[in-house]
Amino acid sequence: MFKTLITVLVLLSCVNINAQDKLKKLVLSGPVASVSHPLIHMVKTGALNDIAEVVEFKLWKNPDELRALTLKNRADFIAVPTNVAANLYNRGVRIKLLNVSVWGILGMITRDETLKTLADFKGKEIAMPFRADMPDIIFEELVKAQGMDPKKDFKLKYMSNPFDAMQNLILRQVDHALLAEPAISIALMKTGSFPLKLVAPDLYRSVDLQKEWGKTFKVESKVPQAGMSVIGDMILNKKAIKRFNEEYAKSLQWYKNNPKEAASIVVEEIPMLDEAGVAESIKHVQLNTVSAEDSKEDLEFFYKLLEKNNPKTIGGKLPNDAFYFR
Repeated sequence: MFKTLITVLVLLSCVNINAQDKLKKLVLSGPVASVSHPLIHMVKTGALNDIAEVVEFKLWKNPDELRALTLKNRADFIAVPTNVAANLYNRGVRIKLLNVSVWGILGMITRDETLKTLADFKGKEIAMPFRADMPDIIFEELVKAQGMDPKKDFKLKYMSNPFDAMQNLILRQVDHALLAEPAISIALMKTGSFPLKLVAPDLYRSVDLQKEWGKTFKVESKVPQAGMSVIGDMILNKKAIKRFNEEYAKSLQWYKNNPKEAASIVVEEIPMLDEAGVAESIKHVQLNTVSAEDSKEDLEFFYKLLEKNNPKTIGGKLPNDAFYFR
């Protein structure tokens, strides 16, 4: 009897210790784009309930909201364009890059099926989301490397986000746009352009910017565009980071393998998206979780281009080794 009582007391004390170890709240944050969709699955399935009493997803809609979240420590793990992560780090923000998971998400979409290269878009108006951020940066680096001037050779119509650009395209306010998935697939769905109909589609997929990157710079057809970062005091919580990395990798794999189910839970959280479009988009995105340390060579190739041509986008210099979580 006495031994049984001791056993019960020990078990209860372990429960109390585990409860005390739990975080009261864990905030995961990201944009409407594919990089965030595994985060939504993690919240829906309770993947991190062992380390936090409450786990929530917080949407950021544009780079300004992203910067506000990081500067004010309103999130713990946050999906970021890789140039923004470097920029924040170089400005003294407590942020470390955990991984790169999005290696290809950008493409040109047009009403003119004859446009096959970036040079074909010279002189044309193009809806461009996020001025001076990731889509604009990659477009600028590519056209400069191909001997064109992004300001003089193209009529860029800057939009606050990819979905504003998509709406402009759908409403025929523009005929061409640079979009990120799932906006490309959603635009094709909404206009009846996909699946291909018997008459000519309204919109066409044109230049894949990742393939264009590979051809232009003689590298693999991938660009380290976005991944997950840890910010603030959470940088010190090795247990939480370990669990986050494990579950993010699992959820990303599930997302890739289950497009219909994944689209359903994503649209529950982000109703502005279209379920069929999200499901279709998954096969068009290069998704692969690679640790920040293992992504360093690809990242530094990208950062060195930006340092040479547009240093402000990464905070003036390459981030040092402490930027990469180990």
